[in-house]
Amino acid sequence: MLSEKTTLPSQANGTDPVRTSPYQDSVAAYWNAERNPVNLRLGEVDGFYHHHYGIGEPDWSVLEGPQDTREERTVRELHRLESVQAQLLADHLGPIPADGRLLDAGCGRGGGSLVANRRFGCRVDGISISSHQVDFANQQAKEHGVDDKVRFHLRNMLDTGFETAAFDGIWNNESTMYVELGLLFAEHARQLKRGGRYVTITGCYNDTYGLPSRAVSEINAHYICDIHPRSTYFKEMAANRLVPVSVIDLTAATLPYWELRARTHLTTGIEKSFIDAYKDGSFQYLLIAADRI
Repeated sequence: MLSEKTTLPSQANGTDPVRTSPYQDSVAAYWNAERNPVNLRLGEVDGFYHHHYGIGEPDWSVLEGPQDTREERTVRELHRLESVQAQLLADHLGPIPADGRLLDAGCGRGGGSLVANRRFGCRVDGISISSHQVDFANQQAKEHGVDDKVRFHLRNMLDTGFETAAFDGIWNNESTMYVELGLLFAEHARQLKRGGRYVTITGCYNDTYGLPSRAVSEINAHYICDIHPRSTYFKEMAANRLVPVSVIDLTAATLPYWELRARTHLTTGIEKSFIDAYKDGSFQYLLIAADRI
């Protein structure tokens, strides 16, 4: 397993040509420094390190029983819930051939790319503006024995440098809130083959309530992000030849994950904001799958 303290080449050279603004500098700095146990401890369960939340009904019994094994039980249960989310996203990518190619835009530490490769056997490219995440993810691909097919790159999802019509599928898993959606979907449409599939799972604010609620603003501040209104996703997809074929409201499915996490040793201080925003209706958790026409 790669130590989180390891100094790797792209961290050591002090340069990062993919960032194009002070805001992107701050995002990269945040994720280069991030070492939250809720990400690391969960990934240690099976070597699939995710940077997203979970869905499904938890096994609440993990909070009961012997105190000396409670931590292990809760870690495994939270990881099970986030793994269900990753599998659901893969379900909506559709039938991807073994000789196909996928793009994980905003790949984190690479867990989603490894899930997709295991599911389809295809080539997967993951990208992030965090050099630490890219190096960590590439090491995980080696440890899983799939680095010939799963590779991670220090690139900007708004201008990846990949060739046009190169991918059968592209996804963002909780990473769209770091970019302008019009620019993102234009780049995705360029890179997708005609008939290719795009999937995102994302938190968005419910713009029927007006401006973002206080809880949504707290989430923005915590993660240095800018959560978009729900309507903007559909507006910018329509403008960029991405036609939704499936829209699933996962809000009710993700709320129990947060309620369980709030009762564990893995809290980060943002749990109450998520719970409040989901419960008052100002925040929604959506899966959107769209075809590139």
